[in-house]
Amino acid sequence: MCNRKFTVVFILLLSLFTNRVNSQGISLSNNAEVSILTCGTGSEIYSLFGHTAIRIKDTTNFIDEVYNYGTFDFSTPNFYLKFVKGDLQYLETSCTFEEFFQEYLYEKRSIDEQVLYLSQEKKQALFDYLNASLQSDERFYTYKFIDKNCTTMVINTLNKIIGKNIIGVNNGDASTCRKILYPYFNNHFYAQLGTSIIFGSKVDLKSEQLFLPSELYDNIKNLKVSNYPICKENKKIIDVEKPEIPFSWWNNLYAFCLIFVIIIFLNKSFIYKSYFLFLGTLGLFFIFAGFYSLHKELVNNYNILLFNPGLFAIVLFEIKNNKKWILYSSIFTLICLLFYILILINKPYLGIVAPFIVTSGIRLVQLILINRR
Repeated sequence: MCNRKFTVVFILLLSLFTNRVNSQGISLSNNAEVSILTCGTGSEIYSLFGHTAIRIKDTTNFIDEVYNYGTFDFSTPNFYLKFVKGDLQYLETSCTFEEFFQEYLYEKRSIDEQVLYLSQEKKQALFDYLNASLQSDERFYTYKFIDKNCTTMVINTLNKIIGKNIIGVNNGDASTCRKILYPYFNNHFYAQLGTSIIFGSKVDLKSEQLFLPSELYDNIKNLKVSNYPICKENKKIIDVEKPEIPFSWWNNLYAFCLIFVIIIFLNKSFIYKSYFLFLGTLGLFFIFAGFYSLHKELVNNYNILLFNPGLFAIVLFEIKNNKKWILYSSIFTLICLLFYILILINKPYLGIVAPFIVTSGIRLVQLILINRR
């Protein structure tokens, strides 16, 4: 009896597996539905922006699959170097909706579903395309912060099947990418600071294509094609309140400012030298990242006006007690700092880099006054 039960279970599992592997050849029934799944934000850095996936459900053929483009492998050799360089490979994967649902239920993240109004022909074309790409090299893509991520890949796939570039087109919001991204890091101060200073001028432009899950959700909700709404139905699959992030004594602006208050209060030459060396090192890293990385978001980083490699020269001249060149290099660096302030006037992160600006400004003015005599 036990062997018989085992045989039945094995055959059922094998048939399900075979169905998924050979799903490319299945003809969807008229009951099939295609929907966009928009997942809420999580507490981990990689999940702060949410997630987008495609669901294809056909009860007649016992199909309920989720396809998404957000999979990566931490075991990839030189993972972090590849991520910084911009040639890290992400890939399309699929799973059952139940597996997808349980994962987000466990993480206490919301899922919103938008059932799309597509013709039977388009549903079949999308289903065939997704399954064909899973079995080919098309499932791999090179991840980019803004231009190629889980949301933009879903947009590109849907537009390809529809035959028109209509989904995810940014026609209304004039906000820059930086302003759109900035609030997502609330309550994650150092992540907010780090992304603000490592991104260059590209993120100060308006994106022509939507690139975040919540943006795509709003776009689909209001989009009409030939005067017909493309969204047939909105469903709340998992409805959870966003959990409150516990207060951190160190991961906030106040603790950050305290460090600079101590530096200014102590007013020690060796502390300022260490501070300038730290800023200069960050500046060199930004320059290196701009040349090394394929991420266009890291190019033309005007933050090196604050994290100025020229600070190394000031420290060197201080060690050699060369007052003339301490004066000249300090004036030059102060001018760079003033230009930096002008650039940041309309940027959302001016407040969180203000401690750097004030501390550097005070020390540079000190050096100018001391060495002009």
